[in-house]
Amino acid sequence: MIRLPLFSSIRSSFLSGSSFVGPSSLAGVGGIGSLGKWYSSYNAAVAGLTEAQEEFRHVVHNFAQKEIAPRAAEIDRTNQLPPDIFPKLGEMGLLGVTVPEKWGGLGLGYLEHTIAMEELSRASASIALSYGAHSNLLVNQLVRWGTDRQLEKYLPPLLTGEHIGSLAMSEPNAGSDVVSMRTKAVRKDDGSWIMNGSKCWITNAPVSSTFLIYAKSDTSVAPSKGMTAFLVEKGWKGFEVGEKLDKFGMRGSPTAELFFDNVEIPEENVLGKAGKGASVLMSGLDLERLVLSGGPLGIMQAALDLALDYTHERKQFDKKIGTFQLMQGKLADMYTKLSASRAYVYAVARACDASKVSRKDCAGAILYSSDRAVEVALDAQQCLGGNGYINDYDAGRLLRDSRLYTVGAGTQEIRRMLIGREFNVAYDEAEGKGIAQ
Repeated sequence: MIRLPLFSSIRSSFLSGSSFVGPSSLAGVGGIGSLGKWYSSYNAAVAGLTEAQEEFRHVVHNFAQKEIAPRAAEIDRTNQLPPDIFPKLGEMGLLGVTVPEKWGGLGLGYLEHTIAMEELSRASASIALSYGAHSNLLVNQLVRWGTDRQLEKYLPPLLTGEHIGSLAMSEPNAGSDVVSMRTKAVRKDDGSWIMNGSKCWITNAPVSSTFLIYAKSDTSVAPSKGMTAFLVEKGWKGFEVGEKLDKFGMRGSPTAELFFDNVEIPEENVLGKAGKGASVLMSGLDLERLVLSGGPLGIMQAALDLALDYTHERKQFDKKIGTFQLMQGKLADMYTKLSASRAYVYAVARACDASKVSRKDCAGAILYSSDRAVEVALDAQQCLGGNGYINDYDAGRLLRDSRLYTVGAGTQEIRRMLIGREFNVAYDEAEGKGIAQ
């Protein structure tokens, strides 16, 4: 059994008493698609999860299918994040998957965090995106870099879901080129800071209470060196959140701009060290890319669930369309793309849990999985024919949501550049050492 301190109160809701409900007895639970079939294409043996990890996945899956999936279409239609979602995620312990137990978290690894992201995305990609922005981009960074005083102050309400968090680095003219940001923070004689500027495309901004903001703090040095990370609270004088954006996809995951007009920030709210924000930022980006890779996996699984259900219900020429060879080929391609993506993402997660973080592979995991997610979502839409083009079915939502991961958390072009650059660095180092790597 896995030790999930915050799961103890709800374990009985999803597991049979105190006994472990293993993969064999829940083999059909995973495929609760739009038509409610008791079948799952998720191959636990191929996924290579331990018994504890498989139990964790089942618990998260059952929670997401019960509490989130039935509302996914309505969340998308209204573009509203239900206020009860984050407290429920907090009750499950999911807001602190990688937080040490001594601070109230589950004390698990990045593979479990990625699995949680996957299963939540399978139910609602927009809810999962807000979850990932909160639990990884803010909470995980706070735990990795925060002082005991910062953790004691900010962590408890972030873990219960009473407070929601956001990370803010992008600006209108500083997206991929993030170090060219213009938001500035100037230190006063008493050690506090005054921040001015703006941020854009900030996930959770309309509902967040705690923000991790990156700003230029020293313009006399190279752009990558004069940056500082700050913890900023909603409601501080001069800090305003713009109107919620009306997005193409990921509706229900609220996004907005931030504006800073002489916002005073206490000295103790510097995360890490002054002038060392680039280290905080860059170290978090690799893990962000990994954990968010669970999003495309969940979207692909939901798309495959939908397509399998539909093609084994829909009949033409007195046959289920899933028995037609062209349709079988499409389903086979969807399954293979998902399985290959999952294998890569899980392998990178295991390496990160072994302290072997690979920048090119964290970029590669989300690059590959997000491209495949768009393809699989398109295939699901095609499997449904005309029904795939109407909003009574989930195919359109899955396709729209999948597109976010090709531009969000870094574009596909930047990911490819990072991978290529890592090869250049490796060869430069090898030449310098006079050896072949």
